[in-house]
Amino acid sequence: MGHVVTHMRVVAALLIREMEARFGSKPGGYVWALLDPAAHVLVLSIVFQTIARAPALGVSFPLFFATGYIAFQFYQAMVSYLNGAIRANKSLLSYPNVAPIDTIVARYFLQLGTTAMVGIVVLGIIIAWMREPGQVSWPPILEAALAGSMMGLGIGLINTVMFVKYPLYEKVFSIVSKPMYLISGIFFLPDAIPHPYREIVLLNPLVHVVMLFRTGFYDEYRAINLDMSYAHTFAFLTLFFGMLLFSASSTLLRNE
Repeated sequence: MGHVVTHMRVVAALLIREMEARFGSKPGGYVWALLDPAAHVLVLSIVFQTIARAPALGVSFPLFFATGYIAFQFYQAMVSYLNGAIRANKSLLSYPNVAPIDTIVARYFLQLGTTAMVGIVVLGIIIAWMREPGQVSWPPILEAALAGSMMGLGIGLINTVMFVKYPLYEKVFSIVSKPMYLISGIFFLPDAIPHPYREIVLLNPLVHVVMLFRTGFYDEYRAINLDMSYAHTFAFLTLFFGMLLFSASSTLLRNE
């Protein structure tokens, strides 16, 4: 029990340290966390409004793109932030009480809270400005956010080890992950894609996360091809394998 309490205190201290390092001691630091998604949504809305009369779902371009982008960020921002956890806290790993997993846990909770805060603010503003705001259903939104963040945590654990063992893997992962932004359903509805391309797109578990997230904002969205059991299975397997790999490489990570 004492061991668990010690790690909880370490994680709490690391969380505060990460907040100060990432956002600074002034509230203005958090503004930048809001500007990135807001800018993405604004640009996408302007571009697609010039080539289409209405979004693929609903009547609001900002809401459609914001629901896709925020859902995707629960995974993408998590992976990006966790990948540098060990390197950023290398000096602290010389202390016996600080374990490599503590840095991952601290960053996970900070990024999850940051993405959630950004999502609430950005989506809240968009919904408030809509002439006829719909009802928000929280269960699918929370489930999608948790599933996306768990995928990010699993992939982040794997990457942390693989980046140290195989430097080339880091470059390969960067190249492979870039198209994910385009094929995760941010710009389109997977149900509208013709066969056989629809089945290929649905192999991406993030597509299902985005679909579920959107059902929380659109009552009329049925998401016929949604399969969260597939997404949850993928999240569990990556997290399980990531934990095994990370645990087996704890000494390597501490001495990296």
